[in-house]
Amino acid sequence: MLLLATDTSGKHGSIALAHAKNANNSNSGPLEILEVVPLAGGTFSAQLVPQIAALLAKHGFKKEDIGAFAVASGPGSFTGLRVGLAAIKALAEVTGKPIAAVSLLEAVARSGKVRGKVIAALDAGRGEIYTGIYDITERVTAVSEQLLARDDFVHAAAGLCVTTPSPSVAGLARDAGIQVEEIDVPQSDAMARLGWEKIQAGETVSPEELEANYIRRTDAEIFSKISSS
Repeated sequence: MLLLATDTSGKHGSIALAHAKNANNSNSGPLEILEVVPLAGGTFSAQLVPQIAALLAKHGFKKEDIGAFAVASGPGSFTGLRVGLAAIKALAEVTGKPIAAVSLLEAVARSGKVRGKVIAALDAGRGEIYTGIYDITERVTAVSEQLLARDDFVHAAAGLCVTTPSPSVAGLARDAGIQVEEIDVPQSDAMARLGWEKIQAGETVSPEELEANYIRRTDAEIFSKISSS
């Protein structure tokens, strides 16, 4: 099975093409990453579809050859996520293939080496932190995902290991005496691997069901609530 994965959740994104070596066209077998292509930040809308087409052509494939999709569903940039999800929605609708939506926080948690209950964290700006608590054993169980103020994050992280690619979050946790594991920012190859696990477990969505996991409300939603109160 050919798997296409995208991540447009941050300032810089990427797309990955992967191939699952499965037998009898079943959803099983190891995943081989064929290539990861970086996307420069700020121009995802202009780059994403042409880069996908070029990547497929480079490896001798057409969009009809894609067997499934994996996409970073958030949290992250509102504009970036909308662009990435819209492209995958359109491709999945045309090809009739399933989508695995992958939380960036889960990718952060899984990218670390610590197992058991861990807390994944990303700097959300505005003095806030995207926070996900996961129980990582043979399977991953999401305990919670939420947006926390810095003091609330320190309280929530007490006694756990913080896994993060954000230097500011790592520094905050260390200053509070909390164990920290710093990692690189997960890219689309991580989305492909986690997406493949979800596909094998039957955890997929249709284009109509695919939604962004913003965690933070958009400024428009906040303004609307203020205006109506």
